[in-house]
Amino acid sequence: MTAFDSTIHVVYLAAAVCFVLGLHLMTSPATARRGNQISAIGMTAAVATTVVLLAQDHVITAAAIAVLTVGVAAGAIAGLATARKVRMTAMPQLVSLFNAVGGGAAALIAFGDAVRHTGSVDLSSAPVRTTLTTVLDVFIGAVTFSGSLVASGKLAGGIPGRPITFRSGRALNLLFAATGAAAGAAYLAGHGGIAILCLVAAGGLGVGVLMTLPIGGADMPVVISLLNAFTGTAVAMAGFVIDSSPLIIAGALVGAAGTILTKLMADAMNRSIGNIIAGGFGAGDEQAINPGIAVTGQVRDITVDDAAIQLAYASKVIIVPGYGLAAAQAQHEVVALAQALSDHGVEVSYGIHPVAGRMPGHMNVLLAEANAPYPQLKDIDEINPEFVRADVVLVVGANDVTNPAARRPGNAVSGMPILDVDHAKSVIVIKRSLGHGYAGIDNELYTNPKTAMLFADAKAGLTALLAGLKAYAT
Repeated sequence: MTAFDSTIHVVYLAAAVCFVLGLHLMTSPATARRGNQISAIGMTAAVATTVVLLAQDHVITAAAIAVLTVGVAAGAIAGLATARKVRMTAMPQLVSLFNAVGGGAAALIAFGDAVRHTGSVDLSSAPVRTTLTTVLDVFIGAVTFSGSLVASGKLAGGIPGRPITFRSGRALNLLFAATGAAAGAAYLAGHGGIAILCLVAAGGLGVGVLMTLPIGGADMPVVISLLNAFTGTAVAMAGFVIDSSPLIIAGALVGAAGTILTKLMADAMNRSIGNIIAGGFGAGDEQAINPGIAVTGQVRDITVDDAAIQLAYASKVIIVPGYGLAAAQAQHEVVALAQALSDHGVEVSYGIHPVAGRMPGHMNVLLAEANAPYPQLKDIDEINPEFVRADVVLVVGANDVTNPAARRPGNAVSGMPILDVDHAKSVIVIKRSLGHGYAGIDNELYTNPKTAMLFADAKAGLTALLAGLKAYAT
């Protein structure tokens, strides 16, 4: 091995270490930014090293390097502009688009490699390691591409967020899957070449669409995690196809992390992954924001002044954010209110449910953007024992994740781990109406004698509360 080869391997190893370290740092909101930066450095080094290696081996021409440079620059500019422009409430659909790009790119790598070897390699004599990973890459990448586009459309509102089903939909999905499997088997046997690989891709595209359409809005956090795992798996398969260790390592890490996160998200909803894939849960945004839904029992409302005084007199306040806060872009207002309470001598913390919002970590990202102190952000296991000591719980736009009905069998949220807000001394809920959450059932918290409803948009309600608190505190 030459010194050049050794240097290439060392750089690839260093890039892999950056991926692992970056992923580890992303487990905490306090270090997630640094984890992203370290991972980006590792990927930049891996890409640059690959270009140098290709140029050294004369695999690509100077013109090809120029094309690659233009492509990288265009992608980087588009990605940066999109990421800076997108609103935080639109972040889930942007993540889904990134998943689609990743899966589609991985599938194209396998296609490109197959086209490159067309006519020069007999498929029947090609190693199974290459043909099998090619088939898996194309199929999984196609599923990820089409499924992520549908998920992004649902999250953006271009496609209805409710479960979309039709007669024989599952049978058609099985037909697409069988087509992809049969075409893949033919390709492994050395028949068909590129044409049969196109059938594999067609089967995957159909499965992605028909798998995602029946999944309702309540399951979107799980779907995003699952599609992220698919993207990682497709990238790892692409690494095997072109014998790229950085791709294999990066894809395996993303696939494993996405799979673990999918399981955690499913457990947080007390639902199996198979049940989620079967679809049908959650009505989407349309039902979640409809006003005028009746709730059985007596509902007590509260004025802004009374709520502000109640918060000011409290010793301990827990804030529970939900998608209503994200939809109103009220993260800065809630953090300002929490800071005012802290300055007034009140102990403040945030209770964040794993599936609050529409993607894993959505609430953490929103609050971090508004510079909420990281020690105040607590997950369900940390915060639930503290509710019994809380004088006031302020629920902002959260619905299903606070519904005590989850403790009883026989309804859409039965068995789902919830935030025990009803264990506090008193509860104030800021919500535009008594509308249902994604699960489509009434929230029994609203008729609890401890609960008072402040009917307002999250941003307007929090702004009014902050003004009332400042007026009272001074």
